[in-house]
This record gives sequence, C-alpha cells and structure tokens, in this order.
Amino acid sequence: MKRADIVQAAAQIFRQKGYHATSMQDIADAVHLQKASLYHHVESKQDILLEILDHALERLTADISGVVDSDLSPTLKLRLALRAYTSRLNEDRDLAAVLLLEYRGLDSRLRARHVARRDRVDQLWRKLVQEGIDAGEFRRVDPVLTSFALLGVQNWMITWFRDGGRLTAAQAAEGFADLFLKGLVASGEAPE
Repeated sequence: MKRADIVQAAAQIFRQKGYHATSMQDIADAVHLQKASLYHHVESKQDILLEILDHALERLTADISGVVDSDLSPTLKLRLALRAYTSRLNEDRDLAAVLLLEYRGLDSRLRARHVARRDRVDQLWRKLVQEGIDAGEFRRVDPVLTSFALLGVQNWMITWFRDGGRLTAAQAAEGFADLFLKGLVASGEAPE
C-alpha cells in the first residue's frame, strides 16, 4: 500500500462525506487495510488532510506561477492562468473540493500554516492583475478585490461544473476570461 493511495482515497471520502464525518475506519476500509495498519502509513486524519491540502496547493502554485512568471502579455497571462486553474480544479475534483471546503478541519496551528501557503496563490493572481494595470492593458481596479472575484468564480466550479455538460473546462475558462477582460457592457454602450 502506497501512502499516495491512502491520501487519494481519503480525498475522495472527504469530498463525499466531509472531513468531520469521515472516520479513520472509513479510510482504512477504502484502501482495504485494518485500521491499525493504516496508522503505519499515516499519523492521523489531520496528517492526511494537511497532505491533501499541501499537494493541491503545490500543483496550483506551480501551474499559476509558470504563467505569471512568463514573458507573455498580462492579457494572455490572464487567459492562460484561468485555463490552467480551471483545468487543475477539474482534473482532480476530490483534491479541489477538499482544498476549497475542508481546510477548516485543520487545528488552528495547521490552519494558520495552510492559510499562509494558500495566500501565495492569491498573491500570484494579485501580481498578475497589478501587472496588467501597470502595463495599461487592464483598467485601474482593486487588485485584491479582482483576485478574489477571479478565484471565487473559478472555485465555485466545484459545485456546478460537470464533465460532458454544455461546456468543457477550457470553454468555461475562456468564458471567464472574456467576462473579466471585456465586461458585460455591450461595445459602444455607456453604463448607467
């Protein structure tokens, strides 16, 4: 039994039942181990949750930082970052759901550590928005508010997006990019 298999099974159960409703016995059953044997691979349910959160953040950070640190235009970076982020959320929905919904299950010390790591992802989006403003490609907006909006739109996909639905994840990302880059006002029409 590999630790990664245990962590992946736990992510699936946490997504389905929630962190607090999941027992170590549930996890042991999912990977066909005795509960006592499970403890040879992991220390605790907190240990598993933290590993899931760290793994998910590492993947998102790598995806987004690769785009943000590139030499592309801010407009293209925004499109590619949206595409990378939505793709990652869709690629492993169990990890994404646990990352976005279950982090509150961490004890206060571990939660503070996690939030500091999560804030690095937020900073990448803020950096991208500020770069677009500084380059004159984006109008002057609040980078913090804008990054929260960008993340909120994408993160909420875990509740409504379905493979085989009307849109692919890439099409959703393009729709988000168009919405953020062009807004809702029709060309030539002045907002009230």
